[in-house]
Amino acid sequence: MLTLTGVYYHPATSERAVLKDVSLEVNKGTPSIISGPSGSGKTSLIEVISGLASPNKGKISWINKRLNERQRKSICGVVFQFPERHFLGLTVLQELVIGHRRLSEEVRSSVLNKVGLSGIDLKELPENLSGGQQRRLAIAVQLIRSPKILLLDEPTAGLDWSVRDEILELVKQISKDQILIIVTHEPDLFSSLNTSRHKLANGILT
Repeated sequence: MLTLTGVYYHPATSERAVLKDVSLEVNKGTPSIISGPSGSGKTSLIEVISGLASPNKGKISWINKRLNERQRKSICGVVFQFPERHFLGLTVLQELVIGHRRLSEEVRSSVLNKVGLSGIDLKELPENLSGGQQRRLAIAVQLIRSPKILLLDEPTAGLDWSVRDEILELVKQISKDQILIIVTHEPDLFSSLNTSRHKLANGILT
């Protein structure tokens, strides 16, 4: 169980607080959908939860144990909006192994199968993949790290309707195994999932 209690975040680059007294509880099997317009603080919330930013006040806990920034980084995986723009590997295989001294073929195959890329050519350039394949690859890169918490920032952004449905089904399958938090400005797309829903506006979560 992930718990946020009274989280307040005011980055130095902002005139006002981006997150104000945010409290949230997320459990395995029930993804949390956090919706809100652009500029509402959704991405900042992901950054704070994942340890990429530190709150000015408040507490973030995992199974009732308070976590610091380093600990949050170790248990969270993040797929930001349009992650395909940030691929570093020259091939699919290179993208998968970045950051790993050793990655067994068994683990790699298991994750690729989980995201629906079991037949992919590992020598293919990531930029040559279809939009849906690129999004699946980005998710696979994070799942290889075995995160306890997976955070998805607008996972359906920029995809056509047929591919969106495929990604939504993938998200549904992933949610059975771990804590999942999705931020989106299109919450109705996730109506087929059993989720908890929250709205973020002006830094306030309801």
